[in-house]
This record gives sequence, C-alpha cells and structure tokens, in this order.
Amino acid sequence: MATKKAFINDDFLLTTKAAKELYHRYAEKMPIIDYHCHLPPAEIAEDKRWDDIADVWLGGDHYKWRQLRSNGFEERFCSGRGKDGCASGWERFEAFAKSMERMVGNPLFDWSHLELARYFGVTERLCGASAKRIYDKCNRQLKAKWFSARGLMKKSNVKVVCTTDDPDDTLEWHRKIAAEPFGVKVLPAWRPDRILKEAVAKKKDPMAHLAERHKHFEANGCVLSDYGLVDIPEKGLYADLLFECMKMDAKAGWTTQLHFNCIRNLNTRMFGTLGPDSGYDAIGCADSALGLARLFDRLEQADALPRCILYSLNPRDTEMLASVMGCFQKAPERGKIQLGAAWWFLDQKDGMRKQLEALSALGSLGNFVGMLTDSRSFLSYTRHEYFRRLLCQKLGEEVEKGEIPNDLKWLGGIVEDISFNNANRYFGFGA
Repeated sequence: MATKKAFINDDFLLTTKAAKELYHRYAEKMPIIDYHCHLPPAEIAEDKRWDDIADVWLGGDHYKWRQLRSNGFEERFCSGRGKDGCASGWERFEAFAKSMERMVGNPLFDWSHLELARYFGVTERLCGASAKRIYDKCNRQLKAKWFSARGLMKKSNVKVVCTTDDPDDTLEWHRKIAAEPFGVKVLPAWRPDRILKEAVAKKKDPMAHLAERHKHFEANGCVLSDYGLVDIPEKGLYADLLFECMKMDAKAGWTTQLHFNCIRNLNTRMFGTLGPDSGYDAIGCADSALGLARLFDRLEQADALPRCILYSLNPRDTEMLASVMGCFQKAPERGKIQLGAAWWFLDQKDGMRKQLEALSALGSLGNFVGMLTDSRSFLSYTRHEYFRRLLCQKLGEEVEKGEIPNDLKWLGGIVEDISFNNANRYFGFGA
C-alpha cells in the first residue's frame, strides 16, 4: 500500500513541472527581506526564548485569536486575557488544535502547518487527536540552542527586518541590536499615526516635533515610513500633514508606505478590555482614488514624491492602485511606485493571486519588491515561502498553457528578483 503523502511536502502548492523547477531551483534558496513587520525590537535585542509552544505560537497573534473566538473559545484561550485569567499553555494549544479541524481553506490552516513543519519538524495534521503528541514534541524542540528570537531569524535566512515604531520611541533597542551584530539587519520604520491623529483632534501643528524625530530615525538607519489610514483625504488638515510628512520622506530618501481601507476596533467592548491590535479590525470600503491621485499630484508638482508602496485592505482597490501608480512612475527609478503585497486579510491564495494578476496586467511584475509578514511572530517567515510557492505556481501554470515563453532561466531570474533582489535594490539595504 502506498505511503500517504504528507500535507506539507516538497511540492506543496506546486502542480506543474515548471512551477516545481522555478521554486526549487530559484525561489527556495533566496534570503528574506521582511520590510514591514511588528516584531518587538526588545525581544530581538534580548534574544528571547520561550518555555511553551503556546507562547511563541499564540502569543500576540490576533489572526489565531480570531479563529479561536470563531470556534467558541473564551478569551482566556485566545489572547489569554479573559475574565477568568489565562488558560494554560496546553489548554490554549489544544483549543487551537481543535479549531484547526474547522478551518479548512483558511490561510491559517496552511501557515500553521508550514510553521510546524519548518520549525518543529512536525508534518502530521494538527487536530484534537494529535494535539498532545505535537505539543510535547514542539516543547522539546524549544529547548534547542538555536530556538530563540535571533536563532529563528537566522534559520529562516532573514537578512533584513524593518520593525514598526512610534516617532517618540528612543530606538534604544535598535542601537543595542546594532552594537551586537548577528547577521540580520534590524532597522526601525517610522509610524506617525498616533501623532497625526492627535494633531487633527487638537488642531495643533506637530511638524516641528515630527521633523526632529524624523532626523532621529534617519540617524538610526531608518529608510521606510508607514502610514495607516481609513481613507486618503482629498483636503483638510490630515491631507496637509500627510503631504508634509511625505515631503520629509522624499528629502531623506526614504520609501513611504501607505495602507488604507482598514476600519479599526469595531468591537467597542472588547477594545475597552484588550486595546488595539487584538483582532477586531475589518476591511473598509472608503473611496480613496481621488485623494490618492491628488496627494501624488501635489507632491509631484513640488518635486517631492518619494518612492511609495501602496496597499489597500479592500481587494476592489487593487486595479485602481495599479493604474494610479502608473501615472507617477518616474526615471531613473525602476518601479518607483509599487503595488504592495496582498496583506492582512488578503495574504491568502486568492488575494495573492489577484495582486499578482493586477500587477502583471497593469504594471511590471518583474519590478515587484515582494512579500512581507506584517506580523508579531518570529515564526511567520513561512509566509514568504507561501508567497513564493504561489508566485512559481502562477508562472508555471502559464508556461504549461503556452501563455508565456517556456524559458525557465529568464523566469527564474524574475522569481529571484521578486523574492529578494528587487527589495534589496529598491530600499538600498546592500544585504
């Protein structure tokens, strides 16, 4: 009787000969640049370790918390901050294992099994029946010398990470990391949302303070900013402040990230209990086409449009963004304005494919700066593998159908560029 093939195997998501060759010969070997994440710099500086798989796997991961809630588990099993305290590590792990039985088709099902395979050597399906066996094996793996924050980054072949930081952060942890090099660049990224919202609410001008902090971040290696918005306003104080901030970004040679159409903290009662970033945000439906176009035009007229990556949490905006960016590309930059990776609710098979299709049809796929984790977990680098497999599958399918030339050396170069080289060039990391 034939041996049953493991779900996570060498050719996971790869169904054509061309796709398999593109992945295994070209994509698989490439290092990772994770230019947008939410890892705590202090945990990297202190090379954090964990005693329980539930801590490293479920702690801080609101993607998993949402699914636990959807499967009827109380908050003590999710964020661990329920009214009756936190469930034990085993109880939380078992709850997630039982939830996995209901999650077929959800990207978390795939990501979780990839994480178990790549970091713990577990290739059987996680469910209620296998939970204790897998839990014990994972906890034994945690005792390995390499299993720490820095060890996980090195094992994942990460070369550069950009965290997400408030402008008033001292960046002391980044300086400590820089003083003790371990083979991975860890750089801050500027996220002024809090200050901009406070300025609008109080009708105060924060630009002098922001300019001083901008210089502080620049001195500590920052090359990226990040602005999270519900929509992109056409005019008003917020539009003016965003314009001035992006002018600073351009002057410093930074890349601006604009992500919008996320409505946050919808559940007021749970926001009061848990605070932000706890799994209560959703896709918005604001129409930001004119706001974005006018912002870009205003910056271009001032000769101050920085390199920019555009993301929307609403998939209906993908083609709009890809078409607007084409109006503001400018030599000598190659792909100066980027259609950002499918992120958050869209970093799943359908969302990634649609982003790649839109970029192929309306832009230049070969210039794409690739995937990011947008995560607080040191185990999330498998999302880069997931993306690369889907990229190779898309190209491999098109080769097999005769829709693109069967020149795998040429396509392999594009795969290597999207996986690593383009981001390294675009941000100037020199990794």
